[in-house]
Amino acid sequence: MTVTARMPEKDFFISVEVVPPAGPDADPLLDALAALDNLPVDAFSVATNPVAKPRMSAMALCTLIQQRTGRAAILHCTTRDHNRLSLQGLLWGARALGLETVLITTGDFVALGDRTTTSDVRDLDLFDLLGMATAAGLRAGVVLDPHPETNGLQHAAERLARKVDAGAQFVVTQPVYDAAAADALAEATRSIGIPLIMGILPLRTPRHADFLHTKVSGIAVPEPLRQRMHQAADPIAEGILNARETLTLARERFAGACIMPPFDHYEILPAIL
Repeated sequence: MTVTARMPEKDFFISVEVVPPAGPDADPLLDALAALDNLPVDAFSVATNPVAKPRMSAMALCTLIQQRTGRAAILHCTTRDHNRLSLQGLLWGARALGLETVLITTGDFVALGDRTTTSDVRDLDLFDLLGMATAAGLRAGVVLDPHPETNGLQHAAERLARKVDAGAQFVVTQPVYDAAAADALAEATRSIGIPLIMGILPLRTPRHADFLHTKVSGIAVPEPLRQRMHQAADPIAEGILNARETLTLARERFAGACIMPPFDHYEILPAIL
């Protein structure tokens, strides 16, 4: 039986990013998501082979999530993993299974050490895939990466305008950690004309904060927050507190928030929401 979970129309939209399991057993993950039943979560946003490592089919997991929770699932589609024929079939299949929304991305690049056995496909670019998704009757979103390491926000905003012209209907940002970054995003996207969903990635430890800042493209953890994490008696609680602060920023400035629980720690969501 196909279960369709519709994206609700509301003033502030909250999604939770989900990483599929590295194997065929989705029950522990589905149990964890079902336990969030009393929280104001509107949808689960399901990643496709993040960091270019194999995971359960995101479309299969989206279907299971909608059947188990009754909430909408957002399918991440990348230009990396499929050729044009397969992507068209994927989009039509998503519609047939009751999925209504996709997030269109290029996908993480395959690590240099994996390229002897794994290749990028990239038959078409992100703009082509956006057109295919909207033609298939899907609501299509995109990602905004401000490239803080190169002060690339203005260029990212200009590229976002092209994505809107190609059919993008909403945008999810990379994680934001303070008011200065939120204000810069709001200013750069003021005339973009589609809902902006702000990314929130809670911090776990001082090492986690330092790693995200120095090693992960597109993420900047401000120095004062990194100091807070290093000085905190309970770093997990400090990371949750910052997530609550940034959720307030999102409510004041944007159309929604996408919370990205680190390392499958969905149990922190009640404290944030």
